[in-house]
Amino acid sequence: MSIADKIRTSIEGSSWIRKMFEEGERLRKQYGADNVFDFTLGNPEIEPPVKFDLELENIVKSHLIGIHRYMSNAGYEETRGAIAKVLSEASGLPVQSKNIVMTCGASGAMNVVLKTILNPGDEVIILIPYFVEYKFYIDNHGGVPKEVWTDKETFQPDIAAIEKAISAKTKAIIINSPNNPTGVIYSSEILKELGALLKRKEEEFKQQIYLISDEPYSRIVYDGNIVPNVFKYVDNAVIVTSHSKDLAIPGERIGYLAANPKMEKADLFMEGAIFCNRTLGFVNAPALMQRLVTGLQRESVNIADYQRKRDILYDNLTSVGFKMIKSEGAFYLFPESPIPDDLEFVKLAQKHNILLVPGVGFGAPGYFRIAYCINIDTIERSLPAWKLLAADCGLGR
Repeated sequence: MSIADKIRTSIEGSSWIRKMFEEGERLRKQYGADNVFDFTLGNPEIEPPVKFDLELENIVKSHLIGIHRYMSNAGYEETRGAIAKVLSEASGLPVQSKNIVMTCGASGAMNVVLKTILNPGDEVIILIPYFVEYKFYIDNHGGVPKEVWTDKETFQPDIAAIEKAISAKTKAIIINSPNNPTGVIYSSEILKELGALLKRKEEEFKQQIYLISDEPYSRIVYDGNIVPNVFKYVDNAVIVTSHSKDLAIPGERIGYLAANPKMEKADLFMEGAIFCNRTLGFVNAPALMQRLVTGLQRESVNIADYQRKRDILYDNLTSVGFKMIKSEGAFYLFPESPIPDDLEFVKLAQKHNILLVPGVGFGAPGYFRIAYCINIDTIERSLPAWKLLAADCGLGR
């Protein structure tokens, strides 16, 4: 039985993260789980906050009539209202429940937005390095991805490069802050410049250009950093996010999209998004999880645990010669590969039972990603292997 040629090609060239995870399974069987150091998946090892369990227990014990039935495709009014209140405080704008659609995670939200806005052939700018699935999401809805490098010194958006990439076909630009894979937070100054650029280009091309801000890590930040709210800087902005990371519940697939109330024809956009949420087959976000996260909009996992893991890896790896930016948020580091070919470097790391994802998987050859959302004991036990790997690459000589 055959499958579509396009899907076969996509499978062959797709997720390096999954490929490395599968390699990890092989190594664990061969050497034992304690002797394999798997830094591939952004799958939080940490447990949800205590309040999550308490809220879940209360909801289950309430025996609420109709708790598992359909609701409005946009989601429960109470849940959307709780989210709107937090976003209003962050943005200083009157975000309302009507500006929110509950979705099956940030990925569901992203697909809903792209389905809503794209005509065949429309271009969507994505910034390198980027989350590996963006290109597939854009293709899902007839769009064309257009890759633009960030500044290689800071991984902040390169405004001049973005300006060159915008054309009459540009319909949207996707940003991701804190960024996967770099951990960089896009600054308010950069967002202000980006907002001004998009406004100029909208006037030049007489068309709306959306900023889609992918923010599942927005509450996982370190060293007193904050994630600027994009609604302050870009009128035609949509936030897509989930509680997968901040509440450590990725398997529950609960998130939302939020449209800036200042968006041009915001009501029409929301009508389209609600329609697409239904017709893409999501129908609505999970009912139980919607009720659960209503009271958890100011909760998150213990960020100090992630910061400690970041510091252990950053301090030890830079001390033996690896070069990288210290992540400001999320739970990733994105060092330069010490040898030119990042694929060869990742293979070399496997000889020390260290599993990594090559930068080419994020559109950025010459780098590699470390996901440090794993057990701290695993991180500490990996340090001798990292030293041996550094020596193999000629670092520290």
